[in-house]
Amino acid sequence: METIQSRSSQGRVADAPSGHWVYRILPRGLWPYAQLARWDRPIGWQLLLWPCWWAAAMAASAYARPEDSLASLLPLPSTLILFLIGAVAMRGAGCTYNDIVDENIDNQVERTRSRPLPSGQVSRRKAWLFLILQALVGLAVLVQFNSFAIGLGISSLAIVAAYPFMKRITNWPQFVLGLAFSWGALMGWAAEFGDVDGPAVLLYVGSIMWVIGYDTIYAHQDKEDDAIVGVRSTARLFGENTRSWLVALYAGALMCFAAAFANAQVPMPAMAGLIAAAVHMGRQIMVLDIDDGDQCLKLFQSNNQVGWLIFLGLLGGACWNALKPML
Repeated sequence: METIQSRSSQGRVADAPSGHWVYRILPRGLWPYAQLARWDRPIGWQLLLWPCWWAAAMAASAYARPEDSLASLLPLPSTLILFLIGAVAMRGAGCTYNDIVDENIDNQVERTRSRPLPSGQVSRRKAWLFLILQALVGLAVLVQFNSFAIGLGISSLAIVAAYPFMKRITNWPQFVLGLAFSWGALMGWAAEFGDVDGPAVLLYVGSIMWVIGYDTIYAHQDKEDDAIVGVRSTARLFGENTRSWLVALYAGALMCFAAAFANAQVPMPAMAGLIAAAVHMGRQIMVLDIDDGDQCLKLFQSNNQVGWLIFLGLLGGACWNALKPML
């Protein structure tokens, strides 16, 4: 297994997964760009994608009637694919922008000082060009939706632009991250209905609390370095009370999700996904050791499973509604 030192000398960030397929298929000269976009760490775009897919699935099965066919209650595959491409592109653009803004901070943090910009592997000009290229891919996806969704998507850029600066001025940068990472909860509904209604807002609020929770766990990896360089976070703010905060945040998220489903009148079996997600979230809180960076990373990454559980619950509810008359 490669050591951190040898990986860094090959242009890999210190916390990048070992042996990822990105480094097997891309020429060495493109590795720094893969690092900027975090292509070797898919958890970021996965977590950005889930609110989009939840909202798309919730909107498709909203106000379901017994006579509705299964096809009419499931989100269109084309919609899911568009959100997938958009999530990968915009997460990559966001990470590139964040690295441009945080270059000096990253240079002072052990886990991030070998990233392409602070290590000099990519110039700021090339990083900006790469950011623009990814943003254009995101724009190409966005214009496939209705005009309301297009405007809604563009309006999220203000939050994305502000986020990297929040860690310098507030103890709640995770809240701003939640505003940005949860935007898909509004987009998925808008893509279906051309507006934003109560269920989408409830899903959005719940997702914000979920994001604050899981990113607090993630931020505990860097809390010592953050304290030295003056970076603020909810991990530093919550400290030893992190578990209590997670209970409140995750419980609040689940209640908002349940209220969103009820308000949208999705088939009741969709709630099973929320119950499974609640069990998973509860386990995260029970086993959490805020001083174990490796465990914090794994628990953070496990929230992809939360995404799957909620999404599959919504699909299962749609299937139940369609099959119930046959039973």
